[in-house]
Amino acid sequence: MIRVRPSLERGHADHGWLDTRHTFSFAGYYDPQHMGFRALRVINEDRVQPDRGFDAHSHRDMEIVTYVVEGALAHADSTGNRSVIAPGDVQRMTAGTGVTHSEYNPSKTEPVHLLQIWILPSKNNLPPAYEQRQFPPGEKRGRLRLIAAGDGRDGALTVHQDVDLFAALLEPGERLRHGLSTGRHAWLQLISGVVLLNGTRLDAGDGAAVSDEDGLEITPKETSELLLFDLS
Repeated sequence: MIRVRPSLERGHADHGWLDTRHTFSFAGYYDPQHMGFRALRVINEDRVQPDRGFDAHSHRDMEIVTYVVEGALAHADSTGNRSVIAPGDVQRMTAGTGVTHSEYNPSKTEPVHLLQIWILPSKNNLPPAYEQRQFPPGEKRGRLRLIAAGDGRDGALTVHQDVDLFAALLEPGERLRHGLSTGRHAWLQLISGVVLLNGTRLDAGDGAAVSDEDGLEITPKETSELLLFDLS
């Protein structure tokens, strides 16, 4: 079964400095039909204007993954981490017992386009932790590149949950197949382009929840970028 979450049906807020779309209920957007999927709690697609950003704020008991599509995002947190996240970089922050961080667009001229993902951890009160890694485009072209996983295998970031997160860059004429083990579920988030997911069309910004399928077949109809979550 595939249930599509159309891009234009997501929650939307335009704060001037921030244009954001919420796949699931978040902040002032509440929809009891869209509170998350399995351990996946938040997918926010954010566009932040130059020289603007999120002031220091706190989180706890959440795995937060940041994926930058265009531009750059500066990060600072209460554990002493300082970094700039660029396209191809993926950051994981374990909020655990509590962490305060800020995120800022350091450019004076270019906006930053990013996805921020929250995953419920398998246990609470973990020590705060931080990890960032570059996944070059060549590692994602024509294939599903594992970028985060519960066991951190194959050079992926480690998230404290039974989830595998893949990224892919696809061209027309390519085709991907991803098997789902019994009892597993998937969420596909299309960042750009157009794909067919088991024959169902997805456009940029669309998401799809997948359950009771033995696998996924992904066929791009144009140049496309996507994230795929394999979830318990």
